[in-house]
Amino acid sequence: MSAPRQARAVARLAAVQALYQMEVSGAGVETVVREFRDHRFSGDLEGEPLAEADEPFFGDLTRGVVEAQREIDLAITQRLATGWKLTRIDATVRAILRCAAFELLRRKDIPHEVVINEYLEITKSFFGGTEAGFVNGVLDAIARSDRPA
Repeated sequence: MSAPRQARAVARLAAVQALYQMEVSGAGVETVVREFRDHRFSGDLEGEPLAEADEPFFGDLTRGVVEAQREIDLAITQRLATGWKLTRIDATVRAILRCAAFELLRRKDIPHEVVINEYLEITKSFFGGTEAGFVNGVLDAIARSDRPA
């Protein structure tokens, strides 16, 4: 993976973690973005330095999801099975779907296939079960509806 692409992948994973943290702690977006910038991106994992993150992309993604959350949640909810509510979905899966939906709906400079593949990898890093298929189905439906006819 090239360095800029890897930096974006790290930023996407961090954005998912930030959204999860915001949901469980109630912290605001600027507080969490600042915490990641000041403490997490410069850290290490078991003595190994973390891969570089595209910090501006992380900030734009995290803030963008929060600002467009109503639109994003509607796009996700419309693709769920009848009777399912977004609140029924695991908080990590919800954060993954929100980040990916934001990119699919608002970031026209990134191909849909790239966005979906990146978030499927993130999903697989957290879960071993059926979650990846579920995430793929929702994201594919959002991507298909966003393409011009």
